[in-house]
Amino acid sequence: MVSLGRGVRTGLEYGGMRLTNVAQMALPAGRLHGYVLRTDGRPGRALPVSFDQGRHVGEGPRPGSWMAVSFRMPSVVDRADLATAWEAVVARHGTLRTAFALGPSGDVRVEEVDVLGGEWVEHPVADGVHVRDVLREVFDAACSPLERPSHRLCVVEADGERPVVVVGADHSHVDMWSLLVLVRDLLSGLDDLADGRPPLADAPEVAAFSDHTAVLAAMPPAPPEVSQRWAAILGASGGAMPVFPLPLGDVAVPPPAVVEVRDVLDADEVRRFQAFAHDRGVRMIAVATSVMTRVVAEQAGGPFRAVFPVHSRYQDRWHDSVGWFITNAVIESADPDLRASAAAVTEAIRLGSHPLGPILEPHGGMRVPPGMFAVSWLDTRRLPVEVRDGLELQYVGAVMPTDGVMVWFVVNDTGLHLRCRYPDTEQSRASVGGWLDAVGDALRACGD
Repeated sequence: MVSLGRGVRTGLEYGGMRLTNVAQMALPAGRLHGYVLRTDGRPGRALPVSFDQGRHVGEGPRPGSWMAVSFRMPSVVDRADLATAWEAVVARHGTLRTAFALGPSGDVRVEEVDVLGGEWVEHPVADGVHVRDVLREVFDAACSPLERPSHRLCVVEADGERPVVVVGADHSHVDMWSLLVLVRDLLSGLDDLADGRPPLADAPEVAAFSDHTAVLAAMPPAPPEVSQRWAAILGASGGAMPVFPLPLGDVAVPPPAVVEVRDVLDADEVRRFQAFAHDRGVRMIAVATSVMTRVVAEQAGGPFRAVFPVHSRYQDRWHDSVGWFITNAVIESADPDLRASAAAVTEAIRLGSHPLGPILEPHGGMRVPPGMFAVSWLDTRRLPVEVRDGLELQYVGAVMPTDGVMVWFVVNDTGLHLRCRYPDTEQSRASVGGWLDAVGDALRACGD
């Protein structure tokens, strides 16, 4: 569900992309078709499994493990051309031609699969049923971790309107950056077809995500001080990842999620906020960390400690690749001084710059407790992937129960926005909502 409150909307513009979920996404009423790809059932070449893929797929088949992107086509398109262009996209990106399986002992395996083409299938939408509800059922089934393949191209066609294309994939194959790459490449392939060329035939080769996994696996061990710092932070959280520092109520059985999206600063206020940070010799994320440190200290009487996702596209050769190029760090900040907060951010990035498997193995792996707290900072103005204007882009999250708190700070051309997902309990609404209020108020005060 979506909670409405101060400055809250059901989606936000993310550099031209609206952040939303499948229960709230905007889709026209029309006919829904999916392009179902066939794969060869024979075992293919085994590939390395990343740490996060192993964790994610190891939880087994389940609904809601996917993410998606939707966009309105610039013009009407023939479904046959759309299928041809999509097959070219799949051929270009190695991770879309892989499938996962669980071994006899529950170990996660990934292998190459041969894609043999596909066919369009209509997914009927009954009277009184919203297209997005049927789409959710399609993706919950088709984009589950162990499906072969675990991605699906869909299109919504309504009379007199440009069709809306939706691409969904299990999270093991994509991150948000990857979704923009898929949109760009699919449209480029359609442009090629319109000009009489084979789709993406002239596109440069891109590195496969499995190559990235292999590179990480070959990295030397993390320096002792990195492993020691991880151990100290995990020890402060009882050997597990950090939890939200205020009461969340009974989350033993994960309840439905509340999703809040708040407009914190408009474009002019972001410019003043950025100038505030620049004048003090730090980045905006350091100011936000300082604010969260102070609010946590005031409300919970302890340090700010959270999971801190960082991307691992550390070389240009990964910028046009599709895969799960996100890893987890932790951030710990006990001093709201801006320099101290900047140092905490730098340390978190360093903690996430080494393969996590060997670091976390002595601690029993990445233990995710009820109430896990994660904070992400996204400045979309810095992304090197360009897509054309006018596409009505939507980044679409799945809907599932949750027992943790996830906060996204999103900076784009329209301002600074805050999106938060947390358990729908009375205590969570009070504690998380109050924390968000205080953080938003303090951020606005910085630019005054």
